[in-house]
Amino acid sequence: MQNKVTKLFGIKYPIVQAGMIWNSGWKLASASSNAGILGLIGAGSMYPNVLRTHIQKCKDATTNPFGVNIPMLYPNIEELMQIIEEEGVKIVFTSAGNPKTWTQWLKERGIVVVHVVSSLKFALKAQEAGVDAIVAEGFEAGGHNGQDETTTLALIPLVHRQVSIPLIAAGGIATGNGMMAAMALGADGVQIGSRFVASKESSAHDAFKNAVILAKEGDTQLTLKELAPVRLLKNKFYQDLQALYKTSPTSEDLKNLLGRARAKRGMFEGDLEEGELEIGQISGLIDKIETVSEIVESIITEFKACQIRISRINLNNQK
Repeated sequence: MQNKVTKLFGIKYPIVQAGMIWNSGWKLASASSNAGILGLIGAGSMYPNVLRTHIQKCKDATTNPFGVNIPMLYPNIEELMQIIEEEGVKIVFTSAGNPKTWTQWLKERGIVVVHVVSSLKFALKAQEAGVDAIVAEGFEAGGHNGQDETTTLALIPLVHRQVSIPLIAAGGIATGNGMMAAMALGADGVQIGSRFVASKESSAHDAFKNAVILAKEGDTQLTLKELAPVRLLKNKFYQDLQALYKTSPTSEDLKNLLGRARAKRGMFEGDLEEGELEIGQISGLIDKIETVSEIVESIITEFKACQIRISRINLNNQK
């Protein structure tokens, strides 16, 4: 299944395991890479010395390509980038910031750079900045999201029409059928996050994984747009937010309720009441915890079956 994405990263399948905070440590990244997709370590929840340890362990656990996702709003980003260089990381996904800030620096060091965007406007800015590929993420996605609430179904063809570099679709994709749909819209590959949260190798707490597989349609909501839009499972913390919104809160009021380490408390420590539980709408389709290898095999098997089904439909239409 070779195309622009597999050639760019040196992988077997055009799938990227998203670098998610508190979920994407070296175990998930290495398992993903060993399964033939691109594994990403999520640096957003790691101190610099912790990131170095995860990179080193990932190198010991796989000989296949892997990368690091770095939110550019991270306070110690200079230290993270220094570690990236020192440890010989070859692929970096940047997000939550201006791609011009680090793209050239990374490319001068022979690093493949991919930037995550949520709109056509920022896709064009990323291409202009010289990135090697773009992840266009629809608002169905879990975690931090775009202000415009553009769905994947609308975003991918908009971006595909105007960018010439490889395009990776994200947001609401967890199956082979979803992968086929994204590629039919113009994507060269897909980035999948929520499905890998509910994997055995994910660093998420078991309580959070179980909450994900129990989630149904409508159990997530985009909120906190005044600070940074984030899609959450509805729990006590979410309900407290909704109660606060009824009082016309200031941004400072929202920050005070959010506090510190709320995401760690929920996803990593398993506090399902007071924690911030970031997950995508596609959680309604996730009903079991499997190994990364099993997940990838299922996605590819369904993707190939979908290809055959569509070919048969086309043949029948030509008769």
